[in-house]
Amino acid sequence: MQHLFKHIKGDKTIWAIVAVLAVFSFMPVYSASTNLVYVVGSGSTFGYLIKHMVLLIMGFIIIYGVHKIPYRYFSGGSVLMLPVVVILLIYTLSQGTTIGGANASRWIRIPFVGVGFQTSTLAGVIVMVYVARYLAKNKEKKIAFKESLWQLWLPVGIILMLILPANFSTTAIIFFMVVLLGFIGGYPLKYIGYILGASALVLTLFILTAKAFPDAMPNRVSTWQSRIENFSKGNLEEGYQVTKAKIAIATGGLTGKGPGKSVQKNFLPQSSSDFIYAIIVEEFGLVGAFSVIFIYFLLLFRILIAAKKANTIFATLLVIGVGIPIIFQAMINMAVASNLFPVTGQTLPLISSGGTSIWMTCFALGMILSVSATKDETEETILDDNPLDILHETLD
Repeated sequence: MQHLFKHIKGDKTIWAIVAVLAVFSFMPVYSASTNLVYVVGSGSTFGYLIKHMVLLIMGFIIIYGVHKIPYRYFSGGSVLMLPVVVILLIYTLSQGTTIGGANASRWIRIPFVGVGFQTSTLAGVIVMVYVARYLAKNKEKKIAFKESLWQLWLPVGIILMLILPANFSTTAIIFFMVVLLGFIGGYPLKYIGYILGASALVLTLFILTAKAFPDAMPNRVSTWQSRIENFSKGNLEEGYQVTKAKIAIATGGLTGKGPGKSVQKNFLPQSSSDFIYAIIVEEFGLVGAFSVIFIYFLLLFRILIAAKKANTIFATLLVIGVGIPIIFQAMINMAVASNLFPVTGQTLPLISSGGTSIWMTCFALGMILSVSATKDETEETILDDNPLDILHETLD
């Protein structure tokens, strides 16, 4: 064990938090998977637990492998990955499938593995690294708006438009984080205002087009509209999931019904993914609910410390760009289960079942740990890396 710890670098508290969340996730995933077994009639509870454990083990391998890579390589790597992400998103739009009851074609199947991959989550991570690179590279320069349109907003806009038809919530989170990172990274406020106005216009045109040609994107805009309307009006007709989640939370009490003793898991769709927080509250009560919230805020605290201690502007923006979305996603998931936010389909990082979410969260955490493990770097070394040189070094 001591030999293993010698090879683990970076913030040890982040490593511990990830381990705690992973181990804790076994019980709610095992318990909630009974919905898939006995109601949907798919697989076995033990099988789902084993699958979840394997995905987490692979996630830890991803963290370990990524945190060993000097973080400067992520800068040029994001440039190389942008066209790959665009191709994957186009393929997903044309060939994507519905998995686990999701109401949109957001997934592609990984050949020979049988695991679904949600390409938008990979796109989100790559976009944040790319934006961090651009902002760090132009930190000491006067940014020209026209130039930034081509270098920053065109690639970001293309990726967001490819995600939007199937996944509005992920698009909104990525866009919000890009704007936030731009603000933190010194992108001029008046230019941010221009982008917000243009984005509102593009979204409006997209909605009007979708309504005018409903066969092109069936049910997407109407789904967004109904979710917002039902949430604002408190309409329970569409909110079956939310109703069951509220019952689960209300009956949890202070200490819960006990591990595996949830009743609502038998009625709540997506109980092992999108609404797993409700099952946690039902089984572990307010104690479990606040413990989970505390762990995520502790993770946020350590992410901010890693950003503050980073030696370069790129490292700071990288940590914020890939780290804050993890916490943001967790807060949205818990807010949806508590009926404080419309249904979005966001999972609870490192706790919900699902390979893509786990792997991309681990990939982001690996980058954060890479930054916290690096002692001496210079901004020039990082930003002058040629992406083709990085590819050549990787192939060698």
